[in-house]
Amino acid sequence: MPPGSARMVLDGIGVTPGIAIGKAHRVDRDRISRVYYHLLSPLQKREEIERFEAAVSKAEFDLREIRSKIVGDFPEHVYILDAHLHILQDQMLYNETIRIIEEQGINAEWALRQALENAQRLFAKIDDEYIRGRFSDVDYVAAQVLSNLTGRNAQSVAGIKERVIIVAHDLSPADTMQLQVEKTLGFVTDMGGKTSHTAIITRSLDIPAVVGLENVTQAVNSGELMVVDGTVGRVIIDPDEELLNYYHERQFQLERYRKELARSAKLPAETEDGFSIKIEANIEFLEEVVAVIDNGAEGIGLYRTEYLYLNSEYPPDEETLFWNYREVAEIIYPEMVTIRTLDIGADKFSAKMGPCGETNPALGLRAIRLCLQENELFRTQLRAILRVSGITRNVQIMFPMISGVGELRAAKAILTEVMESLAQEGTKFDQSLHVGIMIEVPSAVAVADLLAREVDFFSIGTNDLVQYTLAIDRVNKQVAHLYEPLHPAILRMVKQASDAGRKAGIPVSLCGEMAGEPLYIPILLGFELDSLSMNALAVPRVKQIIRNANLEESKACLDEVLQFSTASQINEYLRELTWRRFREDFELFENKLGTLSSTHGDLS
Repeated sequence: MPPGSARMVLDGIGVTPGIAIGKAHRVDRDRISRVYYHLLSPLQKREEIERFEAAVSKAEFDLREIRSKIVGDFPEHVYILDAHLHILQDQMLYNETIRIIEEQGINAEWALRQALENAQRLFAKIDDEYIRGRFSDVDYVAAQVLSNLTGRNAQSVAGIKERVIIVAHDLSPADTMQLQVEKTLGFVTDMGGKTSHTAIITRSLDIPAVVGLENVTQAVNSGELMVVDGTVGRVIIDPDEELLNYYHERQFQLERYRKELARSAKLPAETEDGFSIKIEANIEFLEEVVAVIDNGAEGIGLYRTEYLYLNSEYPPDEETLFWNYREVAEIIYPEMVTIRTLDIGADKFSAKMGPCGETNPALGLRAIRLCLQENELFRTQLRAILRVSGITRNVQIMFPMISGVGELRAAKAILTEVMESLAQEGTKFDQSLHVGIMIEVPSAVAVADLLAREVDFFSIGTNDLVQYTLAIDRVNKQVAHLYEPLHPAILRMVKQASDAGRKAGIPVSLCGEMAGEPLYIPILLGFELDSLSMNALAVPRVKQIIRNANLEESKACLDEVLQFSTASQINEYLRELTWRRFREDFELFENKLGTLSSTHGDLS
């Protein structure tokens, strides 16, 4: 336990590793909580719609002005502001607000709030954490329009004059891009999550940050000394001198460790006894490719292609997809990029394809099922991928949520038809292009030996595999604690799938949060996988641990772990093992402040 005490300790979500020590600067970013409701006369409706349109126009003008100022500093993130500009005109927000004003005869503020609540209900049904997190973009845009309607101007972060830690209820991506990096030691917010665009920008700026603290704006005062530990997701308010000295030393050690990781990031991931495993990265959008290269990833093991579909009123056309995929493939060349076909539910397309009426979208019309039903949607994406493959030769296709051989053959039949069509047109494509599947539902594991005969590679998608195997809705707070990647059933399924792939002579990868968790590396090595694919920021540390590991030890570890009955037993075993075997790689990342004493009141 560290020495000393503090007035308060808050736990949240660490989104950028590192430690910041400095004075708090609280920014007024509180939401407009009180919106007045009043009915309009028929003659007032047109005037109210014009008032709403003027508020939208002002928000658009402000965003374009910010965009013009930051485009040189943040070219890789300008797409986020472009998305916000699009949301301003999206039917989910813009058209719906106007419809409510016209049909219900109510003021623009109330209609906008109602449209936002409708959008929130739609996003809440979406299982995928990244896609669900895109509601924050809609929320940011609506808040700006609402501020314009009410005449309330939020405090700017651009004019901060001293080096401080920003404390806010929430910061939009536009706010974050206006931060003066040299003046911002760190930042903390009540709201937010790991996949928000604000978190993504913060990571690219390398500013220590903790989000999702719920009440930090109420707990801390401007000028108060605080510590932000983005590595473990903890905020220390008003630490005493003894604890402050502890954090200064921890800050120094962590920076030294991170510099060592950066120097070795591009070395291969090879164990002490010569076993090599490829370490790749998952990306959501084009602009992340730079981070993939900088962090030493050896290709893109999973390119999630949903963003282009979410970022427009209608599905993107073939040319839009083609140029996006081509740019990703050309930047990462000669490394491979695995493009996963559309993995999204019909619930997200309700505005574009008509209401789907699904009560459980996670088990409904989504991923490959949606693509097989919406044939043209699927063909358009396949044509774009194939055309890129003919130019760059470093692309492969992966189908999500395959549940059995029949479904796989149906998808491959459409792919064959698209290939034949391109050949007839004289359009070149890679005729030896590899086609793989994600193993992410229990039925696919059960018939993995049959599926392995039909594809060129497997990618075990642990996020969904855990959810579907354990019947856990990760969105539901009542059961989210049961989401356990170390459950014996999950480990046995990973082994069954990887064994089936190895027996068939095809490469097997593992992707998802499990792949990038350093604690799991000993058992993942024991599976003798061909590659791991993870968030790019996790790559250097995972590679470092692998270089200090031993395959034979990992195989023995896996054999031992598979004998345990519960996830808690496995977790305890792995923690003891990693602390003994890789202490230097874990010590700085441990959260060791659980019973820290308080000087001014109870700790949170």
